[in-house]
Amino acid sequence: MNKTLSNQLVKKIILTFLLLILVMGIGYIFLTYYFTTKYFEESSQRLNANVASHLIEEKFQNASPFLADGEINKPLFGDIMHDMMAVNRGIEVYLLGLDGSVRYSVVLDHERPEKAIPHVAIAPIEEFIQSGGNQFILGDDPLEPLQKKIFSAAKFDIDGNEGYIYVVLASQEFEKITSGLIGSYFLRLGFFASLATLLFTALLGTLVIWYLTKNLREVIRTVERFREGDMTARIENASDSDLSSLALTFNNMADTLVDNIEKLKSVESLRRELVSNVSHDLRTPLAIMQGYIETLQIKSASMSEQQRNEYLKIIQKSGVKLNGLIQQLFEYSKLEAKQIHPVKEPFQISELASDVYLNYQTLAKEKNITIELNAQKGLPLVFGDISLIERILQNLMDNAMKFTPENGKVTIFLDSDNQQVFIGIKDTGPGIPEDQQSFIFERFRKGGNYPKNAGAGLGLAIVKKIIELHESTIDIISKPNQGATFRFFLPTWNEEMVYNS
Repeated sequence: MNKTLSNQLVKKIILTFLLLILVMGIGYIFLTYYFTTKYFEESSQRLNANVASHLIEEKFQNASPFLADGEINKPLFGDIMHDMMAVNRGIEVYLLGLDGSVRYSVVLDHERPEKAIPHVAIAPIEEFIQSGGNQFILGDDPLEPLQKKIFSAAKFDIDGNEGYIYVVLASQEFEKITSGLIGSYFLRLGFFASLATLLFTALLGTLVIWYLTKNLREVIRTVERFREGDMTARIENASDSDLSSLALTFNNMADTLVDNIEKLKSVESLRRELVSNVSHDLRTPLAIMQGYIETLQIKSASMSEQQRNEYLKIIQKSGVKLNGLIQQLFEYSKLEAKQIHPVKEPFQISELASDVYLNYQTLAKEKNITIELNAQKGLPLVFGDISLIERILQNLMDNAMKFTPENGKVTIFLDSDNQQVFIGIKDTGPGIPEDQQSFIFERFRKGGNYPKNAGAGLGLAIVKKIIELHESTIDIISKPNQGATFRFFLPTWNEEMVYNS
């Protein structure tokens, strides 16, 4: 257990367990003390319920508690108290008026503390008499007004004098004796209970901790394996574990970490590929420019004006290509970093497609390629960033013109289903194998049938990023040697759409 659980954790568990046992033990002792006290009080009251009525029957049969002048017969009460205390020293006898006023007690003659009260509540007395002493009822103690005590009571009517005999069954002396005995008993009980609890806890606690931490130890062992490099380490039966939430969270975290590591490896591989491709694509026009510039420097005097102009055109063309590659890199990096936000507005896609169609006519004539524009009549307005959509069309046209052979054909088509407008560009190039279509939009990727010297830029990767900004998708329809069709959609404009979203 110490190999998988820290000593501090074990100590905390043991101390918590001991504290719980201690609290339960103390609570048990206090509850036992309380109910034991109540049990003895109720038992004593039941046993002595008729003390007051017997006192009236026996003592007042031949002698009146009142003298001829109406004064209280104190000698009689002295004899009563003496006789009662000879039998039970734990009682106190009071003569009460009908309103509960304390008219006389031998106890008050001997001891009258300042806190003594002149009246006692009459309601408990009447309730006691009505129940015949069969209910557990507490009443006032004239000597201790803050305490409620067991009592016996009976009503009398002698010579026109009415009142109650009120017998407190738990006097101060009785309370002292019983409190001492009960306190001593519970002190011994508490000591032996504490000792037994400690021994029991030491044994049971070890077993309980071992059992409760079984799944935790398994989690710790698995985490240690994962930390040491075992990427396959997972907690078995995680959903059935006592720590299912922790176990499932760890398994999910481990899966996520492994996936992230694989993605990082893939990113690193793509980074190396990016550097390699960028180096190649940038080096080629730079090498051409450098070669022709050196030739001009060395042989300029012996070259004709026509040759110099041809060399300068080649240098210019290479510079334009180099500038285009650099612009693509900047554009893609901004898109990937989410620094470009579309400024959406309604516009007519057929007009934009027509402009793109016209812009590529010169290049098409140079390469002897036919360009067609097939647009459905009455196309609705679309909602998007017109400059970014134009960039998509340009990149797709560049891609189509690059891989369409001489005498080939490139078609721009537009159609709508009233909710969306579909835009597509189809070429008659070498096509893209199905197993390569899933990654054709990755940066510096190209289909397997493309010529090796055709280059592998960022055009299609930029297209996909822009389409994602418009919450759209792009599809590829292609087979080897049958050309390729790139198709995406834009939502049609309605008044509920928000500008610049």
